[in-house]
Amino acid sequence: MTSLTFRPATAVAGTIAVPPDKSLTHRAFLLGAISDRPVVVDDPLDSEDTRATLHAVRAMGAGVEGSIESGRVVITGRGVRGLTPPPVIDCQNAGTLMRLAAGIIVGQAPGEVTVLDGDDSLRTRPMRRVADPLVAMGAAVIPAEGGTPPMAVRPGLPLHGMVHELPMASAQVKSCVLLAGLNADGETWVREPVPSRDHTERMLRAAGVDVLERDGMVGVAGPVNGLSLPDVRVPGDFSSAAFAIVAGVLRGDPAVRVTGVNLNPGRTGLLGVLQRMGADVTVEPGPDVAGEPCGDVLVRRAPMLHATEVTADEVPSMVDEVPLVGLLGALAAGTTTVSGAGELRVKESDRIATVVELLRAVGADADEREDGFVVRGQMSIPGGEVQSHGDHRLAMLGALAGLVSEQGVTVHGMDAAAVSYPGFTDDMVALGVVAA
Repeated sequence: MTSLTFRPATAVAGTIAVPPDKSLTHRAFLLGAISDRPVVVDDPLDSEDTRATLHAVRAMGAGVEGSIESGRVVITGRGVRGLTPPPVIDCQNAGTLMRLAAGIIVGQAPGEVTVLDGDDSLRTRPMRRVADPLVAMGAAVIPAEGGTPPMAVRPGLPLHGMVHELPMASAQVKSCVLLAGLNADGETWVREPVPSRDHTERMLRAAGVDVLERDGMVGVAGPVNGLSLPDVRVPGDFSSAAFAIVAGVLRGDPAVRVTGVNLNPGRTGLLGVLQRMGADVTVEPGPDVAGEPCGDVLVRRAPMLHATEVTADEVPSMVDEVPLVGLLGALAAGTTTVSGAGELRVKESDRIATVVELLRAVGADADEREDGFVVRGQMSIPGGEVQSHGDHRLAMLGALAGLVSEQGVTVHGMDAAAVSYPGFTDDMVALGVVAA
């Protein structure tokens, strides 16, 4: 476990390109594996999670040429029903892989059971939310006792379309059901209480699938004859960019620019929160990439931040960025509250409990709520020592806390950042953050 100390700095500035989008990398590999044509994936994210997905794609029988390290991977798919899943797929820490792969595997030709497993962290995450709708469609999917991984999935049983009502918005669950719907008889629909990220729908449309919309629902009509995903050049990941953006809001002088970022509105809810808190943020649109709007984000230091309230309808568009709101709230005038974020309790860590623990450890005034937290702004934080709990977003949050602290913050388990952002510390140093 690596420990790093991040020192306070009065200003950060510069231009960086953050790692490629993790969500799009996962989906490009998985949809490439069921495509009818070879798919070139340029600039895929090189991380532990995406390596797990590429390994799974290869294990299920898709052809893989090139490498993540080289920046180009060519996936030769086996069609929507042509994969041969192995007895075990190790998803490591990739919840996206486990949930989306389950939806793909149930639609393959009859074969032996595949067990989807992962590391200790992934084994704590809820899987009934995908198992139950798949079973309702006719599949055989059995998670471990308690509804967590490992999860056994049998391919080849007849699937039928249905309408699935999601109790909470989840792009992963929605994607799993829609992917199963590709091989189901009839229409498969998903209704969410509020819209979640739509990367899967956009990529399916780009691949020639007729994605249906009706009465606030999204669906597909199966069984589809096939899909043909075009080549994908993966843009920058907004969830990674968010850390540089917030660093710019807090210490940007003269400015921090993040280039080539995915600006899908289902991902950028944080920008609206920042603007109403008083941040100086400018979005400069660029050309679309893989069906996704992209561009640059330019950020300057805010003279004063004001507290805000983040509600349940905003959370799906910024679920990975909610921890950053806690840090911003600690440095804003007034009391910042987050509610409707219960999904954070089943991420790589219980992110409600661990975010509040981290904020308190650096001297902030914060309390948990069942579905969120409250932070009372005090304009400065002393600093201290924090644990990442193996959660990449917490490790990076601790680093930013050090940047804006009075005395610095030591992050124990900083290596967790490599799950989504292997070069995070180097990029922060390039902007002027001091780490040792």
